[in-house]
Amino acid sequence: MAEPKENKTVRRRAPGMSPEQRRAMIIQTAIPLVAEFGAAVTTAKVARAAGIGEGTIFRVFADKDELLQACLAEALSPEHAVRELGAIDVSQPLPDRLAEAAEALQAHLARMGAIAGSLLASGHRGGKHPGTVRGAGRDESTTRIRAALADLLEPDRAALRRPPEQVAALFFGLLFTQPHLEDEPELSTGELVEVFLHGALAGGAA
Repeated sequence: MAEPKENKTVRRRAPGMSPEQRRAMIIQTAIPLVAEFGAAVTTAKVARAAGIGEGTIFRVFADKDELLQACLAEALSPEHAVRELGAIDVSQPLPDRLAEAAEALQAHLARMGAIAGSLLASGHRGGKHPGTVRGAGRDESTTRIRAALADLLEPDRAALRRPPEQVAALFFGLLFTQPHLEDEPELSTGELVEVFLHGALAGGAA
């Protein structure tokens, strides 16, 4: 009689993945779950979404709190926004470049707000691992994003009233402080860029 086959649970593994690569993969998987469930998300849910065993999470994170802190750090990091700004084709007309930039930065803002807001709403006040929230601080993040915006403006330096760096700072400030009026629809990125480049006066106004 043939011996019964051993019942093994097969889980997806990434051969050759370094601890840092595994951390990054887990963080990227966890971020949308943290945005949805906040601090109530379980490591078991994250593991299922990543296709790994739950124990794999604890080989690169001390506990769930450290994972949550790492997700917050990733959401606050300017890296993704800077990469997206750098990928915009500078041969496009300036309004198109700025519209793409506005979309990328609004997505960055939404990502930050979703993670931070969800953690706060679910009672997360930071935890035992403050050192895990690494990366660029607020001033450095702002500086890097403004520099990437200035690079997008550089081809049109001669047509600008002010240096690209100053125009980039103004555009950045407009995006981050855009008011929302209850009785008015939000401006599209194209409309926002049009007002920024041409002002509030209608065409032909004195």
